[in-house]
Amino acid sequence: MTVVLAGCGDLGTEVGRRFVRSGYEVLGLRRSPQHLPAEFTGRALDLHREIPELPDDTEILVIALTADGRSEQAYRATYLDGLHRLLDGLDRGGVRPNRVLLVSSTAVYGVSDGSTVDEGTPTTPHATNGTVLLEAERALHERIPTATVLRLAGIYGPGRTALLDRVRNGEAVIPDVPVHTNRIHRDDAAAAIVHLTTRGDTPAPIYLGVDDQPVQRGEVLRFLADELGAPRPPVGGPSPTRGGDKRCSNALLRATGFTFTYPTYREGYRAVLAGHGTRHR
Repeated sequence: MTVVLAGCGDLGTEVGRRFVRSGYEVLGLRRSPQHLPAEFTGRALDLHREIPELPDDTEILVIALTADGRSEQAYRATYLDGLHRLLDGLDRGGVRPNRVLLVSSTAVYGVSDGSTVDEGTPTTPHATNGTVLLEAERALHERIPTATVLRLAGIYGPGRTALLDRVRNGEAVIPDVPVHTNRIHRDDAAAAIVHLTTRGDTPAPIYLGVDDQPVQRGEVLRFLADELGAPRPPVGGPSPTRGGDKRCSNALLRATGFTFTYPTYREGYRAVLAGHGTRHR
């Protein structure tokens, strides 16, 4: 049984490692396959200009693409044009995976009033990234109606230390107006992808990939300062423009039987500070 990973950055590589441990053959598609783990089969592919040839025995396709930049052009080149070339490769080869999963983002929700968001909440993105990702989700479901979309919140974990660094260096500021944030540890995001693509029953079209606790940004910053033994950040900064203000629910993902290793930011960041997990190139 072959798993094809279209996109093998930090998250995709962790997904692949978990599939390998479960007995799957993993084919990683990446522009620089020399950086892939030895247990993967790597293949050089640039979805900006190439249509891939995919194995006939592809059972699972995980699409975890990363744009080259934050511009609308970069997002469309990767998440829309690249997605269509990937799906063209499936059609051209007559390849029909049992499961197809696209990694998307909670940025598709333009909610800024602190209300609860779930899979049924209307999608009204306010930023380019959410708009393009929503187009990609719809394009995927038009071509593969049985596909699954996993909308991830802010991923943190090994090597993702920007917030920790700002607190440690005294650069973090707590917003004047409280704003909720949503997170998921990299390892839990990878585990959720494997879980949803290997279940016996048919998954839902969309899931939210977030941990158990939406939390105000200030609370996270104060927690990190205490864990680092650093001064608590001052209050007085503007609210972040990215992400809005929403509380994402993982109830549907939980209902599938999925369990979190790091159910809240506390367990997750403590693991990061303890050096647990592996940083991938």
